[in-house]
Amino acid sequence: MHVRSLRMRASWRSAVTMPGSTGKPLEGLRVVECASFVAGPSGCMTLGQLGADIIRVDPIGGGPDYQRWPVSERTGKSLYWTALNKGKRSVAVDLRSPEGRELVIALATASGRDNGIVVDNNAGRPWLSYEVLAERRTDVIQVHIQGYADGRPAVDYTVNPEVGVPHLTGPAGSGDPVNHVLPAWDLLAGMTAVTGLLAALHRRERSGQGAFLQLALHDVALAGVAGMGWLAEAEEQGDRSRHGNHLYGSFGVDFATGDGRRVMVVALTPRQWAALRTVTGTEKVFAALEDVLGVDLDEESERFRLRETIAAVLRPWFEARVLDEVTRELDAAHVLWSGYRTMGEVAAEIRAGGGSGVIGQVDQPGIGEVLTARSPLRRGEEYGPVATAPRLGEHTGEVLGEVLGLDGAELGGLVDRGVVAPF
Repeated sequence: MHVRSLRMRASWRSAVTMPGSTGKPLEGLRVVECASFVAGPSGCMTLGQLGADIIRVDPIGGGPDYQRWPVSERTGKSLYWTALNKGKRSVAVDLRSPEGRELVIALATASGRDNGIVVDNNAGRPWLSYEVLAERRTDVIQVHIQGYADGRPAVDYTVNPEVGVPHLTGPAGSGDPVNHVLPAWDLLAGMTAVTGLLAALHRRERSGQGAFLQLALHDVALAGVAGMGWLAEAEEQGDRSRHGNHLYGSFGVDFATGDGRRVMVVALTPRQWAALRTVTGTEKVFAALEDVLGVDLDEESERFRLRETIAAVLRPWFEARVLDEVTRELDAAHVLWSGYRTMGEVAAEIRAGGGSGVIGQVDQPGIGEVLTARSPLRRGEEYGPVATAPRLGEHTGEVLGEVLGLDGAELGGLVDRGVVAPF
């Protein structure tokens, strides 16, 4: 299949709806994903859970995240990759060859109102630029995810230190930065990309205009900390001290129970503060404390200022009870709290219950039975179905035949020439 004929084929090939109606809001929409790691794949997975047909394009043999940890001890396959790519269709192409690149461009600019949507985080691939795509399809929508707005690379684990968060995290009095393991800015960038894409799609439906949206991970992180007032606070008051597990600006801290477990207790509102005082039988103690110190502990700021004193008063109540007793009494009193659990305990509890709510169990090809997530969005009280991730390149022939109209002989020729992976 020559480049010119591919362009001609893509120009008249209309969108084909996936078989079997799902009733989901984005059913029929087709997104070509050329992204790796967290932001792009997580955002596209969200679109897929809402019904969009996500065509993930990878180089033959897989992208840089294909074998990323965690991996299954049983098979060595990446639990990370399969978790972020469930429900998608996988196409594996030689992205270094002109013919392979043409296939990707043709997929990205296929005709039809539900086509012409691309999410990528590629650097140094001018052949997939908006200018190239818009020459083929003027109303194409491309969301390009970057590290920095100037194009330099970055990941969550380099951006987060740069915006100051590790110096707010960790034990009080510690001078060392403390990183956290959750790639929060990556995940937020994925959701921001989804928001921008849907907004651009809405505009295209009304005006016929395409869009080129760029989103930098560093910008997402800076916007996040600025949006919580942290930059303004630092400029006015200097760097905030660390407070360990204390909740900044209110009352919340962890307590040890009599059986060695730990719980987190929070009292943001006067009602929550009253419930905590009542269940622990400390109303008189705190009333006397207010009289002596001339404070009103119904005020969040005062509870934070006196957090160590409050915790010292409450600590004996928790130490005198095992976790089961604490659970019964705090729940009955409607206290805002939770118990600390390890990730293994969370998984074991879900597994013991057979999977429920947002988490379900699937038989992931190449790995076996694993816990995985549905979309957290519910229709009424119902979660959507669970899905598996594709085998790398599993849908190459299916997608190229469906979207570009290639027949068996043409597909076979592409495999023979090494342009696409065998499927």
